[in-house]
Order: sequence, then structure tokens, then C-alpha cells
Amino acid sequence: MTHGRLRIYLGAAPGVGKTFAMLCEGRRAVRRGRDVVVGFVETHGRPLTEELLAGLETVPRRMIHYRGSAFGELDVAAVLARRPKTVLVDEMAHTNAPGSRHAKRWEDIEELLDAGIDVISTVNVQHLESVNDVVREITGVPQRETVPDEVVRRADQIELVDMSPEALRRRMAHGNVYPPEKVDAALSNYFRVGNLTALRELALLWVADKVDEQLDRYRAEHGIAGTWETRERVVVALSGGPEGDTLIRRAVRIAARTKGADLLAVHVTRADGLAGADPVTLTGQRALVESMGGTYHQVVGDDVSQALLDFARGVNATQLVLGASRRGRLAQLLTRGVGVTATALSGPIDVHLVTHERVTKGRGSPPSRAALTRGRRIAGWVMAVLGVPALAAALVPLRGTLALTSPILLFLAAVVGVALVGGMWPALTAAVGGFLLLTWFFTPPVHAWAVDRPENVLALLVFVLVAGAVSAIVDRAARRAREAARASADAEIMSMLAGHVLRGGAAVPSLLSRLREIFSLTSVTLLERRPDTGPVPRDASDPGAWRIVATSGGPPCTCPGTADTELPVAEGRVLALRGRLLDASDRRVLEAFAAEVAVALRQRRLEERAEQVRPLEEADKMRTALLAAVSHDLRNPLASARAAVESLRSGDVAWSREERAELLATAEESLARLGRLVANLLDMSRLQAGVLGLSLQPVAIEEIVPRALDDLDVLADAGGAVTVDIPAGLPDVEADPALLERILVNVVSNAVRYSPPGVPALVTAGRLGDRAEIRVVDRGPGIPADAHEQVFLPFRRLGDSGDHTGVGLGLALSRGLAEAMGGSLAPEETPGGGLTMIITLPVRPFEGAVPAGQAADGREPPAG
Repeated sequence: MTHGRLRIYLGAAPGVGKTFAMLCEGRRAVRRGRDVVVGFVETHGRPLTEELLAGLETVPRRMIHYRGSAFGELDVAAVLARRPKTVLVDEMAHTNAPGSRHAKRWEDIEELLDAGIDVISTVNVQHLESVNDVVREITGVPQRETVPDEVVRRADQIELVDMSPEALRRRMAHGNVYPPEKVDAALSNYFRVGNLTALRELALLWVADKVDEQLDRYRAEHGIAGTWETRERVVVALSGGPEGDTLIRRAVRIAARTKGADLLAVHVTRADGLAGADPVTLTGQRALVESMGGTYHQVVGDDVSQALLDFARGVNATQLVLGASRRGRLAQLLTRGVGVTATALSGPIDVHLVTHERVTKGRGSPPSRAALTRGRRIAGWVMAVLGVPALAAALVPLRGTLALTSPILLFLAAVVGVALVGGMWPALTAAVGGFLLLTWFFTPPVHAWAVDRPENVLALLVFVLVAGAVSAIVDRAARRAREAARASADAEIMSMLAGHVLRGGAAVPSLLSRLREIFSLTSVTLLERRPDTGPVPRDASDPGAWRIVATSGGPPCTCPGTADTELPVAEGRVLALRGRLLDASDRRVLEAFAAEVAVALRQRRLEERAEQVRPLEEADKMRTALLAAVSHDLRNPLASARAAVESLRSGDVAWSREERAELLATAEESLARLGRLVANLLDMSRLQAGVLGLSLQPVAIEEIVPRALDDLDVLADAGGAVTVDIPAGLPDVEADPALLERILVNVVSNAVRYSPPGVPALVTAGRLGDRAEIRVVDRGPGIPADAHEQVFLPFRRLGDSGDHTGVGLGLALSRGLAEAMGGSLAPEETPGGGLTMIITLPVRPFEGAVPAGQAADGREPPAG
């Protein structure tokens, strides 16, 4: 089955015309004879949108009932049964009502596409997952409905519906977006010019990235290798040398000259993997690039110049930044070098050669690694010094029966054997010695340094040349084999390190433990210079200048001077290794571990800093939500009380006794509601700050519940709507009576509010072990199990119902108060439907306690 095509209209904000453009496209398709239906379109009461919708075939919505409300959603089954060629589906990021076919509307669209139906949809940039946090910081409004970027990027066509902020605000002022009563609030909050400008830039940049992907795909499909300067891209080449930081900063300045330019850093690794740069330096340079908004890449190639240019052309780069050559003057005379070669072959790519302090100072030769072990080299010398003369002594008695070629071949075999065992220099020594022995003992005239026949001279010279060449080849092969084995071992360790990190084992102690195990060390310690010791400690052997960050193994090193091997991790930090001296060949793996330890330590400290900042962030969220919530809920009771008082003070109307009493009751009720709201806010603030004062004392449940119900009499819907079933003889609980009464008022009022008419809420209690439970049971619509914790979030009413008063602090405050008294507040489903709120508090210890698990009157505790 052919997969359907997806077309998306992307906008920067509501009201730019996404739905309008989608409907216009649908009408054009109908005029072209295409089978088009409307799956779901939300007009928001906009007349022009409704006019466009009229006349288009519309699939009826599927009505879903949830918590007493009906929601119209896209009927996927009906669309599949109708099987149009194209379906219009608005608001791609919408969250479907519980009970729908899928949780998200974009999942509905995916099913339609899989069925071969083309879909045209709409989405705003603030609903894209990748920019969700950015939009929240810009507008201060969190977006709970998001769609994964990958889903939108897979669209076959994306069209940006663009509009300037001023034009959109004019459209809103004319009432073309929101109803008139909402226009002023929208213009002064979300739809400020700065917000709209930032959202517009986000949308433009996101679409530009999508277009860039399409361009790269087109160039790859058509084999276009040349550079198309559609966007400024600066590539900086890093060799791993100390000049890298200078090159990166110069490249950043070059990229900053053009708005929206990309910065890419690339390091070329030799194809044989045997020569490489300092991992610690490269890691630091990578961090520098990423901190400046760039990306780091690594490619493999034998020809560095060609590899750099291939990468630059592959990413459609416009400029290439290289460092001036570090080679000496003689080397520059012999070969052109990477910079000159890249400049000559760059074509349309601009090449910048940047000077630095390391110019012409040479690269510095890396420490050489012996191809063979010390034992094999000694064995080779023994074979060369003793074995070759012994072979000559064995062949002398047979020289009368052997032609000269036979001794030459045997000596050649001996030289190859020496080369295989001891390497090149013992083999060359054996070759020279063999030449001399062949000349003295086996070449006529014997026992003389003269050769009488030219062919014998040629044979001896060929022997020396072949022996020398074989020695060099065997030695190089042995060196390569040893280096390859070493590289393989290093790669295996690196792979293990990478796997260890991917599995979540990148904590500093875990990395130190792995390092100690791999190199069989006694202890591995990460030391950090104390901040009060100045830029450089005066004595590396002074324990007072260093502190231990983490350690693994035996007694830790207290300073670098007590370590067998020390390795700098970062500025002011050192890895101190104790147990044995490590070879220089181990340095590469050690530096990789050091780099990972530095990253892990930085990550750990960032997490610690985030933990320190999190309470401030929560407090800021609380403050923001508080300001947003109380702006409405404080205004209503104040307005009611003020209106009642002004009416009473007015001399224009003669109020009767009953009317004056009614106005006074209205003012009293409004002020009482305002007092409860302010008390809740103050208590929540005290809870958040941890300064809530408690007066814990024995409290009788059978006394506190009636007092709480008396307080509920001020609520119009509370009278006679509660049944109390408190067994006699319950022990006292340890609580603050005023706070417990507040908890009961909040919880019972919620139960009464959601109980069906004529079905009273139930308050019961019992004992379970050393704790007592107060259960408040209602038979209302209940709450889904996965949403139980959401009702305890501050400023949250599940379902966002608009017909209830309050800022949604009641349950959040109640749970906080219960936990402050050593108890808890938890929801539970009521058997047969509804919700049970369970208040658990510690029982006041007293003599003659009732056995655990049994109620005070001998009954089992209520099950709710």
C-alpha cells in the first residue's frame, strides 16, 4: 500500500492563518477534482474560517464523554471507512481526550498516512518538542501539548505561514482572532511584539533548517559536489596542537560576521589509526567549540588536505580556517604542506591561514615505541653474534661439495631468522657478518679478501642487499604488528570505556575503579588543587596544597609527589596512580580516561549546582503561578464585597431591612472566602519556605470532624451533604488541631463538590497499627489512576473546570500540612465509582494500646 503524503502549515503563533491556508488549499484541491474531506477543523468562532469550511464535506466528530463533559475528537475509524484521497486535520499537536483511539492527534495522522490517505495539517512552532523550553522562557507560558520534531520533519511538504507581529496584533485588535473580551489580555501578555518577534524568528530558523536538509538531500541525489553558498558555514581544522584554541576563536569571529552562520570543527585521523593527536587537548578544544555554539566532527583519511576539503564540500562550507604550518623551513621547502595544498585545491571555498605562536617551531616528535621486546632483541643479537659464525663453522667441512649459492642461501635464511627474532639491527649485523664469512671461507680464493670471479662478486652484493631489505621489511612488519596489536588493545579498552559510559557508569568513582582494574594498580586518586594555594602549588609533595576529590583502591595519594605516575586531568586537577610505573605507550589510554574523568566531574558538579538551584526554581514557579492565579480569584470576592458595601453606603436607594441583611451577608461571605484564600496562600508559602509553625498535641478525631463540618456551613452546597460514621473509642492522634481542621475542610469540601445530587459524602475513621486513618468518600466521577498525583499540584484543578472558585491550592496545601505533622494524604478509588481521600496520622501513644491491625472498637478498619 502506498504511504500517504503529509503537508503541514507551520505558524509562529495562533492567528497567523494556518487553518485559513489549509482550507484554501482544500478548496483548490476540490476544484481540481480531488476527493477531499474535513476530518477536524477548529474555527474558534472566526467568521472567515467558517465561510471557508462551509461547503466542504466534513466527517462527523467522535464524541467522547469524560468526567461529565463531552469532547469532539477526530473520528479516525470514520475517515478510514470513507477513504478519501485527502483529509484536512487541524491542530496536529492536540492531546486527545481519554478514551480516544490514540493519545495524540499526530498519532491519528500517522495511522491515516499508513493507510495511504494524504493529510494536510497545521502546527505552531511553540508546539515543537525541541523549542518547547525556549518558548517557555520567552513567553513565560508552558506548552503542555507538543509534537516530536521528527514527526514534522518527515512531512513531504512544510509551508511557513508568516505574518509580521504588527499585522498579527492589528488582526487581533479587529477581533479576527479572539473574542473582544480577551483581546486586551492577549495583547498585553502572550502577544507582545517582543514575544511574537522571537517566535517568528524560531519558526523561520526551524524551516530554514528543514530547507537545508532538503537541499543536502537534493545535492546528494544528483551528485552535486560543488559548494552552493546558500548559507555561511565556517569549518575550522584542528590538528590537536596547542594552536587549536586560537583557530577556534578566530573561526568564531569569522562566523559572527554573518547572522545565522554555522561553525563546524573537524579533526582528521590517519587511516591506519597509529598516529593521533593528544586526546586531552582535543577534548578541551571540542568543549570550547560546543560552548561557542559549534559542532565537532572527526573524519578518517590518509591525505589530510583532501579529507578536509571533502568534509568541507560535504557540509556545503563556504570558509575553511587552517593554522599556519608548524613544520620547519626545510620541511616546507620539500613539501607544500596541508595549508598550501588545501588552498590550491579549495575551489570556491575561502581558505584562511591563521598565524600562531607555534609557527615553524616544529611538531615535536612523539616518543618512539620499540617494535620488539627487550628479550627478543637480546636473542637476536645472540643469534647474530654467535649463530652466524656457528653456521659458518658447520659449513666449512662441506665447502668442497657445495657450490657458492648454497652457503649464500643458508646465510640468507639465517639473516631472515635473526630479523624475525631480533629486528632490523641484529639482522643487518648478521648480514654484514655473513658477507665477510662468505668472502673469507667460501669464495675462491678462500682465506683471502679477494674474489677472482665477477659473478661471485655479484652474488655477494645481491646477498647483502637482499639480507638488508629483508631485515628492514621484517622489522617494519614486526613494528606494524606490534603497533596494530597495541592499537587493537587500546581500541578494546576505549570501546569498553564507551560502553561503560553508555550504560550509565560515568560517575567519577566508577571510572577510577575501571582504570585501576585495567592497569592493575593499587590505588587511583583524583586530586584537586586547593583554591587558597595560588595559581600553582609551591610543592607537589605538599599534601596541604591538594584535596582528594575521589579515590579507588588502597591508601589514596594525598599529593602528586607520592604517586608512581601522575596525569593532569584539567587545570588544577591531577590523576595520581600508585602501584607500578606505567609505560609511555599507556599514555594514550590514560589520557582518554583522564578526559572522561574531567567530563564526569564537571557533570557531577553541574548536577550538584542544579540541585542547589532547584529550590529557587521551584519557588520561582510557585511565585509565577501564584501571581497568575490570584489575579482573578482575589478580584472576585473583593469586587463582591466592595459592591455590597458601596450599595449600602449609597443614599440614592432606600434599602429594606431584608435587602440590607442580604447585602451584608454577601459582603460577609465574600470576605470570608477572601480570608480562606489568603490563609491558604500564606500557609502554602510557609510550607514552601519550611517555616510553618506546628503545635502538636493529642487530638480526638470524633471531636475535630464535627468542628470541620461546622466550618463548611459557610459553603452553600455543603449543608446536609455529609454523613459521618466515626466509631467510638478511637485513640487520639498526634496533630495540630487547627491545621487538621483545615485539612478536613479542604478535603470534605472537594468531596461534597463532586458528589452527585442526593448522594452524601461519607467521613469515617479507623486505626491501623500505630496510625489512624480518616477516610473521606465520595461517589462522584472519580479520577483516573494515572492522574492521582496531579490533583496535589499547586494551582491545579483536574480538568480545568471553570465553574469552581479558588486557585487550586486546597489539596496541595492539605497534603503539605499532613506531611508536616508526620502524616500523609493519598487518594484511592472508591469501590463502585468515586474517590476516597485517606488522611493518615500517627496515633498518640497511651497505655493499653489496641493491637495493631484492629480498630479501637474491635472492628476491622474500614476499607473505604
